[in-house]
Amino acid sequence: MPLPLARLKGSIPPLLTPFRNGAVDYEAYAKLVAHQIAHGTHGILVNGTTAEPSTLTIEERNRLVDVAVKTAAGRVPVVAATGSQSLAETRALTEHAAKAGADALLIVTPYYIRPPQRGLVAFYLEATKGIDLPWMVYHIPGRTAVSVTVETLVELKRKSPSFVGMKHAVNDLAFVSDALDALGKDFRIFVGLEELSFPMMAVGACGLMNAVGNLQPKKLAEMCEAIWSNDLARARKLHEELFELNKAVFFDTNPIPIKYMAKRLGLIAANEHRLPMMPATPELEVKLDGVLRHADLIS
Repeated sequence: MPLPLARLKGSIPPLLTPFRNGAVDYEAYAKLVAHQIAHGTHGILVNGTTAEPSTLTIEERNRLVDVAVKTAAGRVPVVAATGSQSLAETRALTEHAAKAGADALLIVTPYYIRPPQRGLVAFYLEATKGIDLPWMVYHIPGRTAVSVTVETLVELKRKSPSFVGMKHAVNDLAFVSDALDALGKDFRIFVGLEELSFPMMAVGACGLMNAVGNLQPKKLAEMCEAIWSNDLARARKLHEELFELNKAVFFDTNPIPIKYMAKRLGLIAANEHRLPMMPATPELEVKLDGVLRHADLIS
């Protein structure tokens, strides 16, 4: 059965991908999924930017979806990020996610190519053709070098009934209000920039897809719940408590800081990456340790 739209909200962190000696550690990944659920997260995002998907093979990305779906076992929605710069690859990833039991799809704008808006519309319609799952656009022009307009979102909604929302990873608060005005209040907008979590949700975003959720799933879930209950004072307090940690995510290219901090918190055995990504430098490690100490996450 398709996921009820009302369940597609809240904190849905993009989980990191643990590596062991160059290979994906699927057992460790399953533990990360279980850890998220145990700490109140509202959903799991597989193969988001924090997962380093461009360094993974199609088979590895597909298997991560399989592991997440099996581990979640219906307790929380699993959103599969299935986008690529290649239509054929996007289609293969999307079809697998649908068959594997993912609850929704997040598809990044095809990067590097810098297509026109009409190309984006055609790409998304072809990528999701015949797929009976709610799907969303992943809008992150800082990584992809292409922006999506509100007019493009409106056209996608008109042509694809299963298009339900987007992850908005842009420092553009006004875009949220513009999109909700054009597409309706039920249009699902997830915040993709940590520092804008509270303000974007305050003006109508339905949830968060933030890398820092790997480290603090409970606090991010609580922030969402505080906003839903109109307790803006509580939500703002959580925002302030997370502020330094949120900034630390971008001390270097994501997920370099996240993986180091996850190792320090015992969530993964090692902060291993695949080239061209690199582990945190010794200087960055000292800086991140200070952030974790200030947040009372390590002694």
